[in-house]
Amino acid sequence: MSGPSDDRAAELRQLFFESAQELLQALNADALHLEQNPSDREIVRSIRRTVHTLKGDSAACGYRELSELAHEFEDVLALEVGPGSPTELAEVALAAADVFEAMLASYREGTSVKPADGLRERIQKLAQQPEATKSRGRKKRVARSLHFAWSEYEQLAIRNALQQGRTIYQVSVLIDPHCAMPVAGRQLVHNALAAAGEIFAIRPEPGASHNSSRTIEAALASELSVQQLQGKCHIPSIVAKVTVEALQPARSRGAKVAAAPSPAPPPELAMPAAACANEAPESGTTSESPPPAPTAGIPSMENILRVDAERIDNVLNLVGELIIGKSMLHQTVAEFSRRYPKEALRNRFSDAMAFQSRVLNDLQRAVMKIRMVPVEQLFRRFPRIVRDVARQCGKDVELVLSGQDTDLDKSILDCLAEPLTHVVRNAIGHGIESAEERVKAGKEPRGTITLDAYHQGNQVMVEVSDDGRGIDVEKVRAKAIASGLLTSAQCAELSETEILEFIFRPGFSTAEQVTEISGRGVGMDVVQSVLHRLKGSVTVESRSGQGTRFRLKLPLTLAIIKALMFTIENRLYAIPLNAVAEIARATEADVHQVDNHEVLQLRNQILPLVRLGHAPSGPDSLHRKFFLLVTTAGDKKLGLIVDGLAGEEELVIKALDDQVVATELVSGASILGDGRVVLILNLAAIVERVSRMRPQDAGAVVSGLLFSHSEYQARRSTPPGSTVVEP
Repeated sequence: MSGPSDDRAAELRQLFFESAQELLQALNADALHLEQNPSDREIVRSIRRTVHTLKGDSAACGYRELSELAHEFEDVLALEVGPGSPTELAEVALAAADVFEAMLASYREGTSVKPADGLRERIQKLAQQPEATKSRGRKKRVARSLHFAWSEYEQLAIRNALQQGRTIYQVSVLIDPHCAMPVAGRQLVHNALAAAGEIFAIRPEPGASHNSSRTIEAALASELSVQQLQGKCHIPSIVAKVTVEALQPARSRGAKVAAAPSPAPPPELAMPAAACANEAPESGTTSESPPPAPTAGIPSMENILRVDAERIDNVLNLVGELIIGKSMLHQTVAEFSRRYPKEALRNRFSDAMAFQSRVLNDLQRAVMKIRMVPVEQLFRRFPRIVRDVARQCGKDVELVLSGQDTDLDKSILDCLAEPLTHVVRNAIGHGIESAEERVKAGKEPRGTITLDAYHQGNQVMVEVSDDGRGIDVEKVRAKAIASGLLTSAQCAELSETEILEFIFRPGFSTAEQVTEISGRGVGMDVVQSVLHRLKGSVTVESRSGQGTRFRLKLPLTLAIIKALMFTIENRLYAIPLNAVAEIARATEADVHQVDNHEVLQLRNQILPLVRLGHAPSGPDSLHRKFFLLVTTAGDKKLGLIVDGLAGEEELVIKALDDQVVATELVSGASILGDGRVVLILNLAAIVERVSRMRPQDAGAVVSGLLFSHSEYQARRSTPPGSTVVEP
């Protein structure tokens, strides 16, 4: 029998890597739950199901080291470790998750797998614990936990039978420990099950004489009732216990593309709520049957489709090209209407264009929704991070999650993991006090970190807050002065919010000593740079003794935006429309100089200005009118001085290579229907550049923008291999 082709094997390995990450997330989550709920034996069973699935999948892909290690861990879990040692089991499960993840990384990169001797020693030690020995003796009296670990093909057959309306039972039969011939007893049970209905899955397989298991598990379709099937399988002096459970069909679900399902148990058959047994557990023993749970049925896996993100990006790119084509057609139809206002075809063209626009908008929204995934996929990694960092710091910290169902673009979600991790680690290292300090301050000994996500307009807000000591503004101010970032006089003029923004400067840290968690001044500047690259912003609020809140503001998507276009010295630029609070008209006479910075009074408020073009000169310059775009970047409100407005447009963002435009002031470009190129400004980067530079250097922003436009036009129109002469 020949093995799968190279392409097929590569595809299977890719699917394995995707599903393995979900299994590791589930393993981490279950281990953390076991720490919080030591007496919940169902969590141990869930961990075993996860490890069992990981073992089988890795063996199918030929990853022997991972499969063997998972098999050793599963054997220990099969001992049903008692409630006296759940903490150690949780520790071993977390360590196993780390080792499994390192092995997966080695397999993916094609490097050698490091030996896991340390984990093997912990697994063997766990197997030798007294509680495990006790549980082995207890298994002689009570049936072991049911897990019904059917293969994917068996699950599919069962699911199809359920959809056909057939009655499916899962049966567990325990052979009497005193049975002198267990092999013959298993054969009699197999015969009884075969006579009762159609068997879809059975463990152990008939004829497996080498198998020493005294428990037989089967899934079969039968017309018998639960009591009849139970009586059929109960053979006197051979069978000690029979458990029969009826499966329920899964609820219908709409088809969707799943980028990464939430961390649930592996795709094995769900345990039904109802169970009938003909024998109660002995007095003084713990029931091994799983506690009642909501009936979940069998997940409708055929309604979930895994699609490579690159394919979705390709479709979205084609939709973007269609939008550009729509703009071209609109302009052509408008020109046709102007030239031939009495032409009868004009209305038919307009109707066809309106229909095309409506369908294209629906298509765009549909594709955008495919790219959207719940923030829960990002949040689910933080319980483990908070637990490990809190232990490392010797603190007691609780993590509260909310808004996990908030949808965000998958590409943004992937980029957000690193900055959010920096913020959470800093909140534990800097913000949360020790238990003794919190008690002295009148707080609960356990600190709280909250992760929240919600929609605000067409943006997504992600907040990280803690109830710790807060940020010492005076310490930040002193550090800024000592670092030479500004003088004492300049510091006195800044608000607390402006002072707090210094924590985002590279190398800035107020920590008195360097630790593994914080103190190097690396991390918060990464947060701001990543947010700027994502066309977002980050702000911080802090109250001494009460806590700190970081607010990350992100666009829903990076692909298509509603933009306001304007001109600067006959060049076309755009900014996101949601960043524009209002548009006003003013003259140069309304502009005033305050500390060599241009400001303007707008409705009794002083508005700082950013001039995106050169200042006019000459005797009539004071009467020159300009457009003022009042924008918001974070919590700052600024006025952008532009020459003229070009209207609103739906722009398809085209990413720019650093070799084309090497400036952070421009985040992308787009092409209009008439072929003109518009550069999309990175408003947050412009605000940051202006706030950091000296007044006499403000013209650098103008030069950077104008040169970027000229450079992009030159490179776009220059044939490959030609030389671009920079101005």
